[in-house]
Amino acid sequence: MGQELRWFISWWFMESYIVNAVGIWFFSHASRRYLYLLRNDTRHPDSWGLPGGKCNRGESLLDGILRECWEELGMRFDQSKFLPIEKFTSVEGTFVYHTFFCAVETEFVPILNDEHQGYAWLDSGVWPRPMHPGLWNTVNLDTVQQKIQLIEKNLESAHNHTNNTLIARKAV
Repeated sequence: MGQELRWFISWWFMESYIVNAVGIWFFSHASRRYLYLLRNDTRHPDSWGLPGGKCNRGESLLDGILRECWEELGMRFDQSKFLPIEKFTSVEGTFVYHTFFCAVETEFVPILNDEHQGYAWLDSGVWPRPMHPGLWNTVNLDTVQQKIQLIEKNLESAHNHTNNTLIARKAV
């Protein structure tokens, strides 16, 4: 019984101190550009990052994404699809950052809160400087680059297929 209790307390202690965070890499299908936000904090001031942040205790990743988008962009993305791109876990195992991809039809103008002082939509493969160190590590992973290229290619194929279908219907 004592060993089971120690295991439970150890598990509960670790679980209670794991912090999940999310970041969303928005991609505009029309312009083929990505959204970056210029941070306004003391830890990484004036660095470029993604919309997102820490999830509240007991909050799902999706609920965290939707809340952070509302707080930082002033927009709702309830009907959007979020594809996981990367999961970073700290050495201690107490911090987990989940990066997601979200395609939107066109670029939008975010309504920034006080966490950010600017935004930019940049071409694929163009990195703003200085970049948040965590995002810098993410964009330099070969697996992340391969996933992004595959997603962009699939989006383009799907878009071309839809356009060809519409053209064929008009011709009938």
